[in-house]
Amino acid sequence: MKKKAAEQPFGVKEIARRANVAIATVDRVIHNRPGVSPKTKSKIEAIIRELNYQPNILARRLASRHILRLATVLPKVSSQETDFWTLPVAGIQKAEEEIKQFGVKVEPFYFDLNDRKSFGKVTKQVLKNPVDGILLAPSFIEESVAFIRSCKELNIPYVFINSDIPQQESLCYIGPDLFRSGYQAGQLIRYCTPRNARVLVLNISHEIEDHHHLLRKEEGLRAYFQDTKRPIVKKDIRQTDQASIEKELSKALQQHADVRAIFVTNSRVAAVSRYLEKKGIDKDILLIGYDFTKENVSRLDQGHIDFLICQQPQEQGYRGIMALYQHLVMKVPVEKTHFMPIDIITKENHAFYNCDDHDYC
Repeated sequence: MKKKAAEQPFGVKEIARRANVAIATVDRVIHNRPGVSPKTKSKIEAIIRELNYQPNILARRLASRHILRLATVLPKVSSQETDFWTLPVAGIQKAEEEIKQFGVKVEPFYFDLNDRKSFGKVTKQVLKNPVDGILLAPSFIEESVAFIRSCKELNIPYVFINSDIPQQESLCYIGPDLFRSGYQAGQLIRYCTPRNARVLVLNISHEIEDHHHLLRKEEGLRAYFQDTKRPIVKKDIRQTDQASIEKELSKALQQHADVRAIFVTNSRVAAVSRYLEKKGIDKDILLIGYDFTKENVSRLDQGHIDFLICQQPQEQGYRGIMALYQHLVMKVPVEKTHFMPIDIITKENHAFYNCDDHDYC
Protein backbone atom coordinates (compact mmCIF):
# COMPACT_ATOMS: atom_id res chain seq x y z
CA MET A 1 0.00 0.00 0.00
CA LYS A 2 1.42 3.35 -1.03
CA LYS A 3 1.90 5.97 1.61
CA LYS A 4 0.21 9.30 0.97
CA ALA A 5 2.61 12.08 0.20
CA ALA A 6 3.05 14.50 3.03
CA GLU A 7 0.61 17.39 2.70
CA GLN A 8 2.45 20.49 1.55
CA PRO A 9 1.52 23.88 3.03
CA PHE A 10 0.06 26.37 0.56
CA GLY A 11 2.04 29.53 -0.15
CA VAL A 12 1.65 32.91 -1.78
CA LYS A 13 1.95 31.43 -5.29
CA GLU A 14 -1.06 29.16 -4.72
CA ILE A 15 -3.12 32.02 -3.30
CA ALA A 16 -2.26 34.17 -6.35
CA ARG A 17 -3.14 31.30 -8.73
CA ARG A 18 -6.54 30.74 -7.13
CA ALA A 19 -7.32 34.45 -7.04
CA ASN A 20 -5.99 34.93 -10.58
CA VAL A 21 -3.85 37.87 -9.49
CA ALA A 22 -0.15 38.70 -9.34
CA ILE A 23 1.95 37.57 -6.37
CA ALA A 24 2.66 41.24 -5.60
CA THR A 25 -1.09 41.81 -5.14
CA VAL A 26 -1.29 39.00 -2.59
CA ASP A 27 1.73 40.45 -0.81
CA ARG A 28 -0.01 43.85 -0.55
CA VAL A 29 -3.04 42.24 1.07
CA ILE A 30 -0.98 40.18 3.52
CA HIS A 31 0.92 43.26 4.68
CA ASN A 32 -2.14 45.53 4.58
CA ARG A 33 -0.65 47.88 2.01
CA PRO A 34 -2.76 50.07 -0.31
CA GLY A 35 -3.25 49.55 -4.04
CA VAL A 36 -5.76 46.67 -4.05
CA SER A 37 -9.46 47.09 -4.80
CA PRO A 38 -11.91 46.12 -2.01
CA LYS A 39 -13.38 43.32 -4.17
CA THR A 40 -9.99 41.76 -4.93
CA LYS A 41 -8.86 42.17 -1.33
CA SER A 42 -11.94 40.35 -0.03
CA LYS A 43 -11.40 37.52 -2.52
CA ILE A 44 -7.75 37.08 -1.50
CA GLU A 45 -8.59 37.22 2.23
CA ALA A 46 -11.22 34.50 1.73
CA ILE A 47 -8.66 32.24 0.04
CA ILE A 48 -6.13 32.92 2.82
CA ARG A 49 -8.74 31.83 5.40
CA GLU A 50 -9.69 28.77 3.34
CA LEU A 51 -6.07 27.63 3.08
CA ASN A 52 -5.29 28.66 6.68
CA TYR A 53 -2.22 30.42 5.33
CA GLN A 54 0.27 31.72 7.94
CA PRO A 55 2.97 34.00 6.51
CA ASN A 56 6.51 33.13 7.61
CA ILE A 57 7.22 36.59 8.99
CA LEU A 58 10.43 35.66 10.77
CA ALA A 59 11.94 34.18 7.60
CA ARG A 60 11.10 37.40 5.79
CA ARG A 61 12.70 39.46 8.53
CA LEU A 62 15.87 37.38 8.26
CA ALA A 63 15.92 37.82 4.49
CA SER A 64 15.27 41.55 4.71
CA ARG A 65 18.10 44.04 5.05
CA HIS A 66 15.85 46.58 6.75
CA ILE A 67 16.77 47.26 10.39
CA LEU A 68 13.79 47.82 12.66
CA ARG A 69 14.75 50.63 15.05
CA LEU A 70 13.15 50.92 18.50
CA ALA A 71 13.90 53.86 20.80
CA THR A 72 13.70 53.81 24.58
CA VAL A 73 13.15 57.12 26.38
CA LEU A 74 13.92 56.71 30.09
CA PRO A 75 15.32 58.71 33.02
CA LYS A 76 19.07 58.44 33.35
CA VAL A 77 20.67 57.12 36.51
CA SER A 78 22.80 59.71 38.31
CA SER A 79 24.43 60.19 41.70
CA GLN A 80 21.41 62.29 42.74
CA GLU A 81 18.91 59.53 41.95
CA THR A 82 18.24 55.97 43.06
CA ASP A 83 19.33 53.09 40.82
CA PHE A 84 15.72 52.13 40.03
CA TRP A 85 16.05 52.77 36.29
CA THR A 86 18.89 50.29 35.92
CA LEU A 87 16.24 47.57 36.33
CA PRO A 88 14.01 48.38 33.32
CA VAL A 89 17.19 48.84 31.28
CA ALA A 90 18.26 45.30 32.20
CA GLY A 91 14.90 43.98 30.95
CA ILE A 92 15.20 45.98 27.73
CA GLN A 93 18.68 44.56 27.10
CA LYS A 94 17.40 41.03 27.69
CA ALA A 95 14.62 41.53 25.15
CA GLU A 96 17.00 43.02 22.58
CA GLU A 97 19.33 40.06 22.96
CA GLU A 98 16.45 37.72 22.07
CA ILE A 99 15.21 39.59 18.99
CA LYS A 100 18.29 41.26 17.49
CA GLN A 101 18.79 38.24 15.22
CA PHE A 102 15.62 39.34 13.41
CA GLY A 103 17.03 42.73 12.50
CA VAL A 104 15.75 44.67 15.52
CA LYS A 105 17.92 47.37 17.07
CA VAL A 106 17.17 49.18 20.34
CA GLU A 107 18.49 52.74 20.65
CA PRO A 108 18.51 54.19 24.21
CA PHE A 109 17.80 57.84 24.99
CA TYR A 110 18.05 59.21 28.54
CA PHE A 111 16.75 62.40 30.13
CA ASP A 112 17.31 64.06 33.49
CA LEU A 113 14.34 63.34 35.75
CA ASN A 114 14.89 66.67 37.49
CA ASP A 115 15.18 68.77 34.34
CA ARG A 116 12.11 69.47 32.20
CA LYS A 117 14.23 70.91 29.37
CA SER A 118 16.29 67.73 29.25
CA PHE A 119 13.17 65.71 28.40
CA GLY A 120 12.31 68.11 25.58
CA LYS A 121 15.80 67.93 24.11
CA VAL A 122 15.86 64.14 24.15
CA THR A 123 12.43 63.74 22.55
CA LYS A 124 13.34 66.21 19.79
CA GLN A 125 16.45 64.13 19.14
CA VAL A 126 14.29 60.99 18.81
CA LEU A 127 11.93 62.69 16.36
CA LYS A 128 14.77 64.13 14.27
CA ASN A 129 15.45 60.67 12.87
CA PRO A 130 12.12 58.87 13.36
CA VAL A 131 12.23 55.28 14.59
CA ASP A 132 9.77 52.42 14.09
CA GLY A 133 8.56 52.24 17.69
CA ILE A 134 9.12 53.87 21.07
CA LEU A 135 9.22 52.66 24.68
CA LEU A 136 8.50 55.62 26.96
CA ALA A 137 8.55 56.22 30.70
CA PRO A 138 6.38 59.36 30.63
CA SER A 139 7.43 62.30 32.80
CA PHE A 140 6.55 65.99 32.61
CA ILE A 141 2.96 65.63 31.44
CA GLU A 142 2.77 68.62 29.10
CA GLU A 143 6.00 67.69 27.32
CA SER A 144 5.07 63.99 27.19
CA VAL A 145 1.68 64.79 25.62
CA ALA A 146 3.37 66.99 22.99
CA PHE A 147 5.86 64.18 22.24
CA ILE A 148 3.25 61.46 21.77
CA ARG A 149 1.17 63.83 19.64
CA SER A 150 4.15 64.03 17.29
CA CYS A 151 4.48 60.25 17.38
CA LYS A 152 0.85 59.89 16.33
CA GLU A 153 1.38 62.30 13.42
CA LEU A 154 4.36 60.22 12.30
CA ASN A 155 2.43 56.97 12.87
CA ILE A 156 5.02 55.72 15.37
CA PRO A 157 3.57 53.25 17.92
CA TYR A 158 4.62 53.81 21.53
CA VAL A 159 4.39 51.84 24.77
CA PHE A 160 4.20 53.31 28.28
CA ILE A 161 6.01 51.63 31.17
CA ASN A 162 6.05 52.33 34.94
CA SER A 163 3.29 54.96 34.63
CA ASP A 164 0.82 56.04 32.00
CA ILE A 165 -0.68 59.42 31.11
CA PRO A 166 -4.37 59.88 31.94
CA GLN A 167 -6.67 60.18 28.90
CA GLN A 168 -3.82 59.43 26.49
CA GLU A 169 -3.90 56.45 24.12
CA SER A 170 -0.90 54.19 23.54
CA LEU A 171 -0.18 50.82 21.96
CA CYS A 172 -0.19 49.50 25.51
CA TYR A 173 0.67 50.29 29.14
CA ILE A 174 2.88 47.93 31.15
CA GLY A 175 3.30 48.79 34.81
CA PRO A 176 1.63 48.91 38.21
CA ASP A 177 -1.94 49.82 38.99
CA LEU A 178 -0.78 52.95 40.82
CA PHE A 179 -4.02 53.53 42.71
CA ARG A 180 -4.18 49.92 43.90
CA SER A 181 -0.58 49.93 45.08
CA GLY A 182 -1.37 52.94 47.31
CA TYR A 183 -4.49 51.14 48.49
CA GLN A 184 -2.31 48.14 49.37
CA ALA A 185 -0.03 50.39 51.45
CA GLY A 186 -3.07 51.52 53.40
CA GLN A 187 -3.95 47.93 54.17
CA LEU A 188 -0.44 47.25 55.50
CA ILE A 189 -0.61 50.34 57.70
CA ARG A 190 -3.96 49.24 59.15
CA TYR A 191 -2.56 45.82 59.99
CA CYS A 192 0.57 47.18 61.68
CA THR A 193 -0.47 50.32 63.57
CA PRO A 194 -3.13 51.35 66.11
CA ARG A 195 -6.50 52.38 64.73
CA ASN A 196 -6.02 56.15 65.13
CA ALA A 197 -2.27 56.34 64.46
CA ARG A 198 -1.37 59.27 62.23
CA VAL A 199 0.03 58.56 58.75
CA LEU A 200 2.53 60.82 56.98
CA VAL A 201 2.57 60.66 53.17
CA LEU A 202 5.88 61.80 51.62
CA ASN A 203 6.12 62.79 47.97
CA ILE A 204 9.81 63.41 47.25
CA SER A 205 10.37 64.81 43.77
CA HIS A 206 11.47 68.00 42.03
CA GLU A 207 8.40 67.98 39.79
CA ILE A 208 5.62 66.55 41.94
CA GLU A 209 2.73 67.92 39.87
CA ASP A 210 4.16 66.31 36.73
CA HIS A 211 4.87 63.00 38.43
CA HIS A 212 1.20 62.10 38.61
CA HIS A 213 2.04 58.50 39.48
CA LEU A 214 3.06 59.67 42.98
CA LEU A 215 -0.25 61.44 43.47
CA ARG A 216 -2.28 58.43 42.31
CA LYS A 217 -0.56 56.26 44.90
CA GLU A 218 -1.50 58.83 47.54
CA GLU A 219 -5.09 58.78 46.25
CA GLY A 220 -5.15 55.00 46.68
CA LEU A 221 -3.95 55.24 50.29
CA ARG A 222 -6.54 57.89 51.15
CA ALA A 223 -9.28 55.85 49.51
CA TYR A 224 -8.47 52.88 51.74
CA PHE A 225 -9.01 55.00 54.86
CA GLN A 226 -11.91 57.08 53.57
CA ASP A 227 -14.48 55.39 55.84
CA THR A 228 -12.34 55.71 58.96
CA LYS A 229 -11.12 58.59 61.09
CA ARG A 230 -7.49 57.76 60.42
CA PRO A 231 -5.54 61.08 60.41
CA ILE A 232 -3.42 61.49 57.27
CA VAL A 233 -1.03 64.36 56.58
CA LYS A 234 1.08 65.01 53.51
CA LYS A 235 4.49 66.56 52.95
CA ASP A 236 5.84 67.39 49.51
CA ILE A 237 9.64 67.57 49.44
CA ARG A 238 10.92 69.16 46.23
CA GLN A 239 14.67 68.86 46.81
CA THR A 240 15.90 65.28 46.65
CA ASP A 241 19.33 65.51 48.31
CA GLN A 242 19.72 63.91 51.75
CA ALA A 243 20.12 67.20 53.65
CA SER A 244 16.94 68.70 52.18
CA ILE A 245 14.94 65.54 52.83
CA GLU A 246 16.07 65.48 56.47
CA LYS A 247 15.33 69.17 56.95
CA GLU A 248 11.77 68.92 55.62
CA LEU A 249 11.09 65.61 57.36
CA SER A 250 12.25 67.09 60.66
CA LYS A 251 9.76 69.94 60.27
CA ALA A 252 6.92 67.52 59.49
CA LEU A 253 7.62 65.30 62.50
CA GLN A 254 7.94 68.30 64.81
CA GLN A 255 4.57 69.51 63.63
CA HIS A 256 3.01 66.04 63.87
CA ALA A 257 4.77 64.26 66.73
CA ASP A 258 2.15 61.51 66.79
CA VAL A 259 3.06 60.10 63.34
CA ARG A 260 3.32 56.30 63.56
CA ALA A 261 3.52 55.38 59.87
CA ILE A 262 5.27 56.97 56.89
CA PHE A 263 4.35 56.15 53.31
CA VAL A 264 6.99 57.22 50.74
CA THR A 265 5.42 57.22 47.26
CA ASN A 266 8.62 56.39 45.34
CA SER A 267 12.02 54.73 45.67
CA ARG A 268 13.56 57.43 47.90
CA VAL A 269 12.49 55.60 51.04
CA ALA A 270 16.13 54.77 51.97
CA ALA A 271 16.85 58.48 52.54
CA VAL A 272 13.91 58.66 54.95
CA SER A 273 15.12 55.54 56.78
CA ARG A 274 18.54 57.09 57.35
CA TYR A 275 17.00 60.10 59.07
CA LEU A 276 14.75 57.94 61.27
CA GLU A 277 17.74 55.80 62.27
CA LYS A 278 19.83 58.89 63.05
CA LYS A 279 17.09 60.19 65.36
CA GLY A 280 16.61 56.80 67.00
CA ILE A 281 12.94 56.57 66.02
CA ASP A 282 13.12 54.00 63.22
CA LYS A 283 11.61 51.34 65.51
CA ASP A 284 8.73 53.60 66.52
CA ILE A 285 7.50 54.49 63.03
CA LEU A 286 6.31 52.02 60.39
CA LEU A 287 8.09 52.84 57.11
CA ILE A 288 6.77 51.78 53.70
CA GLY A 289 8.19 52.72 50.31
CA TYR A 290 8.77 51.47 46.80
CA ASP A 291 11.21 49.54 44.66
CA PHE A 292 13.82 46.81 44.88
CA THR A 293 16.92 48.99 44.60
CA LYS A 294 20.20 47.92 46.18
CA GLU A 295 20.11 50.62 48.85
CA ASN A 296 16.46 50.00 49.70
CA VAL A 297 17.04 46.28 50.08
CA SER A 298 20.08 46.91 52.27
CA ARG A 299 18.05 49.19 54.56
CA LEU A 300 15.21 46.65 54.56
CA ASP A 301 17.60 43.87 55.56
CA GLN A 302 18.96 45.99 58.40
CA GLY A 303 15.44 46.54 59.72
CA HIS A 304 15.21 50.26 58.94
CA ILE A 305 12.48 49.82 56.30
CA ASP A 306 9.46 47.64 57.08
CA PHE A 307 7.93 47.02 53.65
CA LEU A 308 8.88 47.64 50.02
CA ILE A 309 6.16 47.58 47.39
CA CYS A 310 7.65 46.39 44.10
CA GLN A 311 6.27 46.17 40.58
CA GLN A 312 8.84 44.10 38.65
CA PRO A 313 10.52 46.94 36.73
CA GLN A 314 12.87 44.61 34.86
CA GLU A 315 9.94 42.73 33.39
CA GLN A 316 8.28 46.03 32.48
CA GLY A 317 11.26 46.88 30.28
CA TYR A 318 11.32 43.39 28.78
CA ARG A 319 7.59 43.26 28.09
CA GLY A 320 7.60 46.77 26.65
CA ILE A 321 10.14 45.91 23.95
CA MET A 322 8.44 42.59 23.23
CA ALA A 323 5.08 44.37 22.83
CA LEU A 324 6.58 46.57 20.10
CA TYR A 325 8.15 43.48 18.51
CA GLN A 326 4.84 41.59 18.53
CA HIS A 327 3.07 44.57 16.97
CA LEU A 328 5.64 45.57 14.36
CA VAL A 329 7.16 42.21 13.39
CA MET A 330 4.68 39.49 14.28
CA LYS A 331 1.63 41.63 13.39
CA VAL A 332 -0.39 40.25 16.29
CA PRO A 333 -2.66 42.12 18.71
CA VAL A 334 -1.03 43.46 21.88
CA GLU A 335 -2.70 43.45 25.30
CA LYS A 336 -3.81 47.04 25.90
CA THR A 337 -3.06 47.12 29.62
CA HIS A 338 -0.79 44.76 31.52
CA PHE A 339 -0.75 45.51 35.23
CA MET A 340 2.27 44.11 37.04
CA PRO A 341 1.78 42.24 40.33
CA ILE A 342 1.89 44.30 43.52
CA ASP A 343 4.66 42.51 45.41
CA ILE A 344 5.19 43.12 49.14
CA ILE A 345 8.84 42.63 50.07
CA THR A 346 10.05 42.18 53.65
CA LYS A 347 13.30 41.45 55.47
CA GLU A 348 12.31 37.80 55.58
CA ASN A 349 11.47 37.24 51.92
CA HIS A 350 13.67 39.64 49.93
CA ALA A 351 16.37 37.00 49.32
CA PHE A 352 13.86 35.05 47.22
CA TYR A 353 13.16 38.15 45.11
CA ASN A 354 16.80 38.75 44.20
CA CYS A 355 17.39 40.03 40.65
CA ASP A 356 20.71 38.13 40.45
CA ASP A 357 18.93 34.84 40.98
CA HIS A 358 15.87 35.38 38.81
CA ASP A 359 15.06 36.68 35.35
CA TYR A 360 13.09 39.58 36.77
CA CYS A 361 12.78 41.49 39.99
